[in-house]
Amino acid sequence: MKKSLLITLSLFGLLLLNGCTDLTENVLDEASAAGLTDKQAADGNLAPVYARLPDVFTHTTYFAAQEISTDEAILPYRGGTDWGDNGIYVAMHQHTHGSTDPNLRNTWLLLAQGISRSITALNTLPTINDPSAKVYLAEARGMRAYYNMLMLDLFGVVFGKDDPQGVSEILRGDVATEYLKKEFLAAEPDLLTTVGPGRLTKGAVWGLLARLHLNAAVYRDRYAATFTAKPEDMDKVTEYCDKIINSGQYQLSPDYFAIFNSNNNTNKELVFAVDQRAELNGHNRLAYFSLSGDQFPLPLFPLANGTDGPAITPDFYRTWVNAYAPRDPTGVDPRFSKTNWIIPADSCIAEANFNFNRGILRGQQYGLIRVNGAFLRCGTNYRIGRLFNLTRSRPTLPVNFTEQVNYTVAGSDYNTGFRVLKYEFSRKSASGRNLGDADISIVRLADVYLMRAEAKLRKSNDAASALADVNLVRASRTAVGTPAPALTSMTLDLLLRERGFELYWECLRRTDLIRFGKYEDKWTEKTDANSQKRIFPIPQTATDGASNLPGYLAQNPGY
Repeated sequence: MKKSLLITLSLFGLLLLNGCTDLTENVLDEASAAGLTDKQAADGNLAPVYARLPDVFTHTTYFAAQEISTDEAILPYRGGTDWGDNGIYVAMHQHTHGSTDPNLRNTWLLLAQGISRSITALNTLPTINDPSAKVYLAEARGMRAYYNMLMLDLFGVVFGKDDPQGVSEILRGDVATEYLKKEFLAAEPDLLTTVGPGRLTKGAVWGLLARLHLNAAVYRDRYAATFTAKPEDMDKVTEYCDKIINSGQYQLSPDYFAIFNSNNNTNKELVFAVDQRAELNGHNRLAYFSLSGDQFPLPLFPLANGTDGPAITPDFYRTWVNAYAPRDPTGVDPRFSKTNWIIPADSCIAEANFNFNRGILRGQQYGLIRVNGAFLRCGTNYRIGRLFNLTRSRPTLPVNFTEQVNYTVAGSDYNTGFRVLKYEFSRKSASGRNLGDADISIVRLADVYLMRAEAKLRKSNDAASALADVNLVRASRTAVGTPAPALTSMTLDLLLRERGFELYWECLRRTDLIRFGKYEDKWTEKTDANSQKRIFPIPQTATDGASNLPGYLAQNPGY
């Protein structure tokens, strides 16, 4: 679905801009635009339904909420000058955030826009006389459910609404969960199987339904001391996962990091993803966010670098070390890292052979040497050497990533914390921030196997079947070196660890920790154990905007 499709969107009403759930948006009726065919009009109404997905999945929106709030990622006040942002990333990690957090507000607004645009499409597509309209209608209904599913997971609310001019019904708890099930099931029959991963397909809806049923116990009683999964929910998880697996349409990727490469739109492991092919002008934020400001992955673009953002916590790193001790995770588990080069300092390399290592990056980093805005050359090749924090005016501080990272002065310096480069840095991104080519995974086949394993454990403690699913995923990564060794036992704690190894940096960690009862645990720089922080506050701008309707949009407890 190309962003170049003609679409004119008017400014949101004042209440929606302030976060109110009225969700009224005036959209130009594409069917009335002179010169458009019915097919073009249908395309033009579906395009904006998907257009907000890349923005939802940026580094400071959904990623921040789902990763920096957990034991996987920490973003300190780098060098005392960068990423301070009035303490919002520290607060997110320590669970002291409040209803004025701008990243939460922006996430809320993007999801609200996605819901609004879906509703507009649902009301306009039936008036367009084109065969594609029926499929597009199902996609719009499914996407409305997906945006609402994220709203439920993050903020505890779902907006039930069909009339663009009406006022949404606020749904919470079990009522909200049942509404989402109904909407996904209503969309599924008319969806295709051939247009993924960037559009909603039958497989995508099956994956989202499996995820919804897996988390249903959390959504029914967010503050429960323990979560008890209903057997019928776990049966549904298994049913939908079986549908995906048995369809024969999807395959586990032998090369783990190929799932996150720039050309991954055709990777058969992806079931549903944010479409970021080159012509869509996607973002490169998930690749640049963790890298050093002195790491320049592209010889052709001397302005494309990292930003010294989040590192992984020592706690999360230690799960890898402890799992494989005394061996180092590198060389044992191909999901931990991928070595694309072993280059001594003061060497030279051709542009075509320059490719950063991937995964978890540790220790002294090597790369292009930039002097006065240009990279040093060796004839037609490029000089490679040890990196220092020159862009941070710290020329004697090596870009030497350390395990230790915290909120002390020393622990928050530019070099602290192991970094993550999971998504390939787009070779077309002149700024390092834009023109991302890699599709961003929402549901992929490995997660489907792991969800099925969890359902079997939670329903009947079927450890043998769960172990088989987990080991099948581990054994599949054969393209580089040897796959991770098979496990010999399976428990819920081991499964959570395995989900961390397989799905790190993919915006699933917070939801997982809550479901496994670990979100109140202590980790690097976080001691808060308040169960009310399992859910984020409704942004203050949203509750203020709805204040003319008393009791309409109640704030979540604890905020």
